Amino acid sequence: MPGKAFGGNWNAFVFSLSLPIAAWVAAKYFVPFYRRSGTMSAYENMEIRFGLWARSYAAVCYLLTQIARMGSIMFGVAIGLHALTGWDLATIIITTGILVTLYTLLGGIEAVIWTDAIQSIVLMIGAFLILGFLLFDHPEGPTAAIQFAADNGKFSLGSFSPDLTTSTFWVVMLYGLFINLNNFGIDQSFIQRYHTTQSESAAQRSLMFGALLYVPVSLVFFLIGSLLFSYYDAHPEMLAEVTAQVAAQTDKPVSELSAADIGDKVLPHFMTHALPPGASGLIIAAIFAAAMSSVDTSLNSSATVILCDFYKRYINPQADERSSMRVLRISTVLWGIIGTGAALAMIGAESVLDIWWKLSGLFAGGMLGLFLLGLICRKANNAAAVTGVVTGGLILLWVALSPESRLPEHLRSPFHANMAIVVGTLTIFLIGLLVSQFSRAGKSGDYEQH
Repeated sequence: MPGKAFGGNWNAFVFSLSLPIAAWVAAKYFVPFYRRSGTMSAYENMEIRFGLWARSYAAVCYLLTQIARMGSIMFGVAIGLHALTGWDLATIIITTGILVTLYTLLGGIEAVIWTDAIQSIVLMIGAFLILGFLLFDHPEGPTAAIQFAADNGKFSLGSFSPDLTTSTFWVVMLYGLFINLNNFGIDQSFIQRYHTTQSESAAQRSLMFGALLYVPVSLVFFLIGSLLFSYYDAHPEMLAEVTAQVAAQTDKPVSELSAADIGDKVLPHFMTHALPPGASGLIIAAIFAAAMSSVDTSLNSSATVILCDFYKRYINPQADERSSMRVLRISTVLWGIIGTGAALAMIGAESVLDIWWKLSGLFAGGMLGLFLLGLICRKANNAAAVTGVVTGGLILLWVALSPESRLPEHLRSPFHANMAIVVGTLTIFLIGLLVSQFSRAGKSGDYEQH
């Protein structure tokens, strides 16, 4: 987030503004649905509604999303720690992957939730500490720092024009709404949490509290990025140093590097060269806290999906507690290795946030449309679901991959890549709805009845 604000503006902050809207929908409709269904797997209901293929399809999409998530997080952490310690990026990624995997093996979902809470507090303390230094260590004071960032458009939310080909306010808002509806509606890590509270209302309050808290916390990180822009303009020698480092790493001439090219590298450089030693130590703890808080959640939920949606469904439906725990532990280690490999593959990428948004939109886009089709359209049958998923999946790939494809210009998608989840979800839902109107309802029956 600081890298995006430094290199551009607050356009990506619009994602945060979409969170409370999506959370309200989820609290009203998704939480009651899952609490009353009693199923621990988010994808078991897919099988009830459309058959085994739908359950496996959604579970595979989720696992791919978590691989991308873990890879993005560990790569982002490695960038920060590389600047602070000088260690090799690959070494940091592998070490982090091993530590977080072992740490996740020590506790179940309750341990994950409580440690997430503690680690989030540490992360926020670190963020406010950095914010204070940027404001009060600026040569001309806090007001000048904020004013300079504002004069250079660093607080802009992006264009409000109805243009879906670039990253406008509306493109990011739509992306945020759809990706968060997917998270709250069919992400196993959220579904597990819905079941851990004492009541339905407690789950709803927890969901809304988290969504509302996310807005000011993310605002702090974007503010850090904007103030870094002011700080480095006031310290040109530091800007020259970090630019030279990025040029050496990318083999690009310094004259060709833009603020966006060095965005993700500025905060680690600031922590290394501007913060006092004690503060740097706290920031390192905050960075590790962020990694552990996020990756352990992905490992825990991915292992649950492998156990419930694959092992118990295909291999051993009568698995006892001992064999189930063995599968959970093996799955955690396996997914830790795969996630670490994904992070290693991202070395050299420019923006961690861009990578995560693109991959999550691609993998998650195929799930939400199918979930909404089953939840809303009672007459939708298996044929409607298959037709919707195949058509929507192809369009999803077309929108997401067009920018990097070798297709002729006139055959490429006119939409921004972040619109992939929006277009894919709507296609699956609308095609499924249309086909269901022209075919007999299948044996799946009424979703709510199940």
